[in-house]
Parts: sequence; structure tokens; C-alpha cells
Amino acid sequence: MEKKVLLAENQPEFGAGLEKALEMTPADVVYEIRDSGMKGRGGAGFPTGVKWNLAGASSSDVKYVICNADEGEPGTFKDRLLLEKYSERLIEGMAIGGYAIGGSHGIIYLRAEYPYLIPAIEKARKNLMNKGLLGENIKGSGFSFDVEIRPGAGAYVCGEETSLIESLEGKRGEPRNKPPYPVNSGYLAKPTIVNNVETFCAVPHIILNGSGWYSDLGAGDCTGTKLFSISGDVEKPGVYEIPMGAPLKDLLELAGAKDVQAVQVGGASGSTIPASEIHRALSFKDLPPGGSVIVFNNSVDMIEVLANFMEFFVHESCGQCTPCREGNLRLMDAIHLIINGDICCVESLTPFFELAETMKLSSKCGLGQTSANCFIDIINNFVELSGECECGECNCEGGDE
Repeated sequence: MEKKVLLAENQPEFGAGLEKALEMTPADVVYEIRDSGMKGRGGAGFPTGVKWNLAGASSSDVKYVICNADEGEPGTFKDRLLLEKYSERLIEGMAIGGYAIGGSHGIIYLRAEYPYLIPAIEKARKNLMNKGLLGENIKGSGFSFDVEIRPGAGAYVCGEETSLIESLEGKRGEPRNKPPYPVNSGYLAKPTIVNNVETFCAVPHIILNGSGWYSDLGAGDCTGTKLFSISGDVEKPGVYEIPMGAPLKDLLELAGAKDVQAVQVGGASGSTIPASEIHRALSFKDLPPGGSVIVFNNSVDMIEVLANFMEFFVHESCGQCTPCREGNLRLMDAIHLIINGDICCVESLTPFFELAETMKLSSKCGLGQTSANCFIDIINNFVELSGECECGECNCEGGDE
């Protein structure tokens, strides 16, 4: 893997990025972020500069900057590390976002299971306040900005930005119909940007070093770097930073993965691939770079892994739309049929694969649109079923029913 100076190895003084941003016009800040090519590091991959540009162009005297720190994807813990060690960088990035769009209020929506991180975030806020980099009229610029922490309620679906906003407003965490989009009508019906912890932490680096520097950190046509939480059957689990677009095998080598049977990339809703595909790239064009990588060795029964993740989706579905609410239950039924030996051939699963495609196309939010991914990947790659019915009892063309 080509050696590059990653963000973790290039840590300027906290606040330096904000001070430089205040010497620029808000539009120039937006353009710098846009030209860097950075896409949201939470996994959705929407261009950050485009989002900020749209929010900045919205007409309102009040705008909000929200940090999505609701790190609920199974196997992901990279944002926890950033919150522990780099909360000042996070708040600095949020302040730069506020300056860019014309917003003075930031909210950190913190995962319910992370209450112990609140003191670290509050300490970072006070440090920046004492330096004159937070609060009223920062450095005499006329720009004011402050942040508050709002703990979540433990709902996986609140990782989706409109569900998160609903939760912040004291409502049940459910996705909104779009349009309108948050950049036009978000929190309290005001223009709002919602970005991930990792995204905001990268912003000061881009402002200080330039969009070209950040772009060059990537591999191939990808820009920047990416943090990955790697766990499972590896010798050195943890958080690693590698160039965006690097092959998965580079990450597995860093973590000491051996005897690999399968790798789940991007969480339960991402992709589950066999060891033969670890040469593929971690990018928005290939393996989903959401941040979670779980390695399974050859001792693991993958159908049990699938059952575990589908139970998770059944539990976490908000129930608002039928494809997700009912579809995940039906896929769970199919898994039980396989485990109990009531399905012996691929043909019997045809209706369930069709259901999975329907869920992708018609579910209201990303949960239902991606929850069937693990079902499709694990059944196709790791479950041994015959091509034709052997029992004569399956609900397929070869059976009696």
C-alpha cells in the first residue's frame, strides 16, 4: 500500500482551521469543501460541499448544523474514538460548517449508549470557548456559534437524517417524506445540514491544507481517507485510517486477518463478500465504506450470522412502511425454514429474492432499502442449496405444493 500522510498523522492545533476559515468568505469555504470531493463519511456518500451550498443558498435568518453521532451500525466504533480524542476537532468542523452556511447553532445528536462521552465533549467545548473560538463574535469576526449535546433514544433508524431530526424535535424517530430536504426545511423547519462525526473532523484539515491536498490522499479516482472499525476474527481489531479507494485486502493485512471465510463491509446493511473478493475497493463505487468491517473465519456458520442480523432489522424497523415492516419478517421466516431443513433448493427462495428487490425499491428509507443485502449476499455466497428440489415437498416447481 502506498504510504501517505493521513489525517491522524497531521494534527494541527485545534482551532487553526476555523481561524483560517474566518479569513475566507463563506462561499469560498463551501467551494473548498466542494472541490475536495469529500462525500459524507457516514456511509450515504452525498457530496458535502453540495449539501453546504444548498443550505447556504436557502433563505432564512436561522440555520442549524447537526452532527450525526448516532453510531448505531453493528460493528462500527470509529466515531466513538473521534469523540473521545478529537471532540475539539469535531466542534471546530461544525463551527466552520455554521460559518459556511450562515448558521449559529450546532447540535451533537449523541448515541444513547455513549453518555460517558458527554464530559469529553463538554470539556472540548469549554476549551474552544476559552480560546475565543466558540460563542459570540468569534475572533471579532461578527460570526457567533455554539453547540449543545442531545442524547438519542437508542433507535437504529435515527441514523437516517430525517428520522434524527424528528427525534430532536421530540417526535417518534421516523423518516420524513422528501422533498422538502433538510437543507431547505430541516430542524424546526429551518435550513439544516446533517453530517457525520468523521465528516466534520475532516473539514478543518481541508481548510488548512487545501482541497487538492485532500483529493490526493485518495486512491484512484477517490478523494481523502476513511476510518474503518474492524472486528471479528482478526489479530488486531481496532480503528484504521486508509486512503479511500484502497483494496479491502490492505485493511485486512493491517488487522491481521487470517483463515478468512467472509467479510461484512459497511455493517449488516452493507455487503458480505467471500475471501475471493477481498481485492475489491473500499469506495462509494464498490464496497460500501460506511466504516464497519467484520471478519468471519471458516469456523463460523454464516446462516447463524444471517439470522442474527435479520433479527436485528426486524427489531429496529420503525414499522412506518409496509415493505420494511413486513418484508424483514418474511425474510426471517425464510431463514428459519433453511435452518429447519424445510427448504432444500434455490428455486424455493425465488419469492424471497423477489421480495428483497421490492424492499429495495419501495421502502421509505435506507433501513428497508438495504436490510435485505445481507440476506441476498449470504444466501448466494455461503449457503449450500441444491439447484433442483430433492425433497419433493418444497414450495417450488419441483415440489408437490
